[in-house]
Amino acid sequence: MRSLLALVTASGFLCLAGPAAAQPVGQFPFALTREGQMLGGVEGEVAFFKGLAYAAPPVGPLRWRPPEATEESSEMRTAYEYGAACPQSSLPNAREDCLTLNVFRPFGVDGPLPVMVFVHGGGFVSGTVNDPLFDGARLAQAGLIVVTVNYRLGVLGWLTHPALSEGGSGNYGLMDQVAALRWVHDNIAAFGGDPGNVTLFGSDAGATSIALLMLCGEARGLFQKAILQSLPGRVRLLSRQEAEALGLQFVATLGQDGTDPRAIAPARLLAAESKLLARSPHGFAPAIDGGLVTEDVAAGFAAGHQGRIPLIIGANDDETGFDSEPEIAEALASSGATPEQLRKLYLDLARPSDLAARVYTDKVFSEPVRLLARLHAATGAPTFRYRFAYVPEARRANPEGGHGRELQFIFGAEGVPGAGILSRRDREVASRMRAYWINFVRSGDPNGPDLPRWDAAAGSDRLLLMTNDTIASGDDPLAERLDRLAR
Repeated sequence: MRSLLALVTASGFLCLAGPAAAQPVGQFPFALTREGQMLGGVEGEVAFFKGLAYAAPPVGPLRWRPPEATEESSEMRTAYEYGAACPQSSLPNAREDCLTLNVFRPFGVDGPLPVMVFVHGGGFVSGTVNDPLFDGARLAQAGLIVVTVNYRLGVLGWLTHPALSEGGSGNYGLMDQVAALRWVHDNIAAFGGDPGNVTLFGSDAGATSIALLMLCGEARGLFQKAILQSLPGRVRLLSRQEAEALGLQFVATLGQDGTDPRAIAPARLLAAESKLLARSPHGFAPAIDGGLVTEDVAAGFAAGHQGRIPLIIGANDDETGFDSEPEIAEALASSGATPEQLRKLYLDLARPSDLAARVYTDKVFSEPVRLLARLHAATGAPTFRYRFAYVPEARRANPEGGHGRELQFIFGAEGVPGAGILSRRDREVASRMRAYWINFVRSGDPNGPDLPRWDAAAGSDRLLLMTNDTIASGDDPLAERLDRLAR
């Protein structure tokens, strides 16, 4: 009923509105953008605008091309429903017309408000912010604007091929993210947001994307702070030559029937994508193209090429997941230590499976995160490192699969797929963790009243430890182990 009332109220006022600018959105949820007059809905204390196009649909001749601006319009459009997810094998209803974002804002609160932009993970081949786990309402209730972004994935997002070189080849998903940030910069004031106070946050592939955006000249100035969650910071990106070789392999699997790849049905592309990923699990991901991406994340941070902005960076105590078995084997093989040496490093772990999982977590996430925190702090930028080791009380008897566990605590989701019901103690931890993130978004410092002190990482191995028993800053208890894995 409240959404319907807002629609009627807004309809009466739209004819009086001026040009695209910040509106008194506390009275009715609408916003004037270059794409038209966007009318949102209200649920509880939060107004939402879903399925907003930030770029033209990348279909037909626009497939495998940089995102193009949407057409300017003065029409009124409703924004009540999520747009389609980007094509991926696990979602049969996904569509190529997927370059949309969603905006959540507190209802009845005037701006300008700080802005959080979420970039989802999924290994660059899956995922969508339409997932109810990523509903931005709980964060928005704290007085923030929350933006969640879909971007091209898999073969449609990352294919590098000599025939697609016009306007840049590959890295289309990253180009989409830059386009979404430009949209936020140009339009977020119309929703009550402050385009000069934007924080990016994301996990896994989302965190990798944000780290690359910190190194990207085209994204400079479009965001002022970053939160990198579970970043595999030492992962080596494909060179342009390697990416093109995989692209040629992919096109070859489509057959030589003379059909323009831009006219091939998405289902056929996804079937061919699955075959290539079975041989090369990281075949569709950001690659060094010499333009948008010029270096690996660790190399760029070591050279000080990243934007010197306030940063939160951390990982979970357990980063294993349902699809991490090949990565675990790879981490063990690349650890540089014999099984006997590893057992001495991890004396508390008796089962080989537990040992393998912990080496994977430390080798791929914990040690690289520490490295990037040290490198960023060395530039003089405020840097805060964390390790999230809290397990929801209902899952402590079977705590496997910790990758992404922190997301439920940050978004505050409960009772949806991937996020069960939290206990009272779980909610207390979630409230504190969310408060750190919110404080950081507002000021660049996560500390605030009634929160345990979070020491900056500058010049030390300090980090915030969030365990089942406590939340406190301290020296990293894994320092010696991580030193060994870093060699």
